Amino acid sequence: AALLQATGGQARATTVHGPRGESVRAQWGVLPDGRGVIEMAQASGLTLVPPSQRDALRASSRGTGELLRAAINAGCREILLGIGGSATTDGGSGALRALGARFLDGSGDELPEGGAALRELAAIETSGLDERLKTTRLRVLCDVTNPLYGPNGAAHVYAPQKGASPAEVETLDAALRHFADVVAQTTGRERHDEPGAGAAGGIGFGLLSFAGAQLQPGIDTILEAIRFAEKLQNADLVLTGEGSLDAQTLSGKTIA
Repeated sequence: AALLQATGGQARATTVHGPRGESVRAQWGVLPDGRGVIEMAQASGLTLVPPSQRDALRASSRGTGELLRAAINAGCREILLGIGGSATTDGGSGALRALGARFLDGSGDELPEGGAALRELAAIETSGLDERLKTTRLRVLCDVTNPLYGPNGAAHVYAPQKGASPAEVETLDAALRHFADVVAQTTGRERHDEPGAGAAGGIGFGLLSFAGAQLQPGIDTILEAIRFAEKLQNADLVLTGEGSLDAQTLSGKTIA
């Protein structure tokens, strides 16, 4: 909304799968220069799931991948994807499924969606990934620096607010650790420790590993796109806000 309002971009909407597999009408947009703008929370956001129905083990980011495909279908060859506020802890596997990847168990069967199922991951089939990803610049806007797993990873830091119990946090952390091992075997590269890999349930890691994404601070991109430095020159006062000032604030959030 900030980018579209500031640049005069065009709002669009696409029906996609929400975190629980339900239909969601998700907003996205196209800037005047042809860049696509997607907010993960529109398709895979925590606010889409009532607190009593939150299921961190099974929530899927598939809808975000469907929005990426919609933007590519619309001709966008550069996409800005904001990845805050997700309900998911699936390492981005749901989004990658929507883009053509397959996640298989030891018998060669497709795994259920969600982060917990990644414990049984044996192979990742990437031959079906959308070929257009190779010619699309995907800039993932990420305001935290967390790794994929471990004490500061996606499960331990963020899954509790997505409905995960302490035991489920351990389950998800182990699943993401195993996911990272299989990804390294598949791609030949270790990406789980890169800053932002653990953002938004690990979708940063998944898109970095298989979609050629670049992770970068969201606020820097927003400020550049709205020409904030120019606007600031004639301002006497700037008001800003944060829902909660805590340890997460210091991990690269806007105010810090």
